[in-house]
Amino acid sequence: MGIFKRIKDIATADFNDALDKLEDPISMLKQYLRELEGEIGKAQKALAQQLYIEKKFEAVIESTIDRVQKRARQAELAVERGEDQIARLAIEDKLQQEKKLRLYEGQYHTIKNQTNLLYDELDKLKEKYDELQDRKLLLVSRMTAAKVSNDISQVLASINPDRAVKGFIRVEEEILKLEAKSQANQYFTKANAGRIESVLETYSHEDVEKELEKLKSSRLETV
Repeated sequence: MGIFKRIKDIATADFNDALDKLEDPISMLKQYLRELEGEIGKAQKALAQQLYIEKKFEAVIESTIDRVQKRARQAELAVERGEDQIARLAIEDKLQQEKKLRLYEGQYHTIKNQTNLLYDELDKLKEKYDELQDRKLLLVSRMTAAKVSNDISQVLASINPDRAVKGFIRVEEEILKLEAKSQANQYFTKANAGRIESVLETYSHEDVEKELEKLKSSRLETV
């Protein structure tokens, strides 16, 4: 069958490596399964035809048995009536039909054996198809995992650890600078606010004293 020939050819070919590079393994598996599906379809058609022939032979055998029994009854009736010539004709046809019956039964036996062989072959094909389907699922899963693992390995291999560490150190230094600058700004902001408040308090005290002196002078002049 086509699929087994293809598997054998690929297994024994000298250019196996070239095929592996040119063909997608998953696509090859799917192609094997499609070919096997085609073989299963052919086997099913052959089995259907075989069953049809088997039924036809069963009908012919049943009809021949009926004819043999009929001729036997006719021969008996003819003998009872003393009609020897009619009895001879009935017996002659009965013997011919019995000969045909033996032939039909032999052919039917052969057909039944062929039918059983077809059933066996079809069962084997279906079993192999189910096995390949399961293997395909497993191989697809393994290939997917392998590709993901390979992609991750390539990404990790492309990363320079020293460069990454230096990059993190630079980022950390920049953050430390920003934090120090922020703390310095907060300190100077608080210091400036304290000086402003001190100045305001100084000016306020002098103003009060001046206003007090003015009031005292005004009262003395009035007196």
